Amino acid sequence: MSLNNPNLVELFKQLGLSSEKNHIDRFIERHQLNSHAELSSAIFWTSDQRAFLKEAIAEDSEWAEVVDELARLLIRKP
Repeated sequence: MSLNNPNLVELFKQLGLSSEKNHIDRFIERHQLNSHAELSSAIFWTSDQRAFLKEAIAEDSEWAEVVDELARLLIRKP
């Protein structure tokens, strides 16, 4: 999937997850990471999702910025 400016909705679609706003919000609430955790190593991803996230960052693809955004949103708040 090639997009000019991917966003969270498109990322969730790409990952095969529901892209409805309330589902995205619920996912973020339920899947918190420690500040030192790597997004792609989280236990809640499938192997295909994990591979996509790793590749997006490693190749600095068009998805890298929104993957970074998701990582920031999942950092556990104190």
